[in-house]
Amino acid sequence: MSLDPSPPVGASASVFFDRRELDPILRVYGRMVAQGEWRDYAILGGRDAAEFAVFRRSGDAPAYRIEKRPALQTRQGQWAVIGEGGQVLRRGRDLPQVLRVFDSRRFQVVE
Repeated sequence: MSLDPSPPVGASASVFFDRRELDPILRVYGRMVAQGEWRDYAILGGRDAAEFAVFRRSGDAPAYRIEKRPALQTRQGQWAVIGEGGQVLRRGRDLPQVLRVFDSRRFQVVE
């Protein structure tokens, strides 16, 4: 019996966040939770991209998505913040720079 940790032949590795990438994302998330703007999140890893989605309320559609697409690293940059309507709010190669989109916006809860 062989315990080979490598993926099977033909299977591609999934894209996911590492600890250095999750740290600034979770700092922004924590700040927005403390302000009462966000209440929940989901992390998805896939073949082409990883996604950190934030929600204003549980059960709603994601308010924002932070995407990592390594295939775009040499072109537009692998990081993107996508708004609720699917519009790309910011894209780039440097995660902290892309996350600054949340610093420049004034968020208000509308009920």
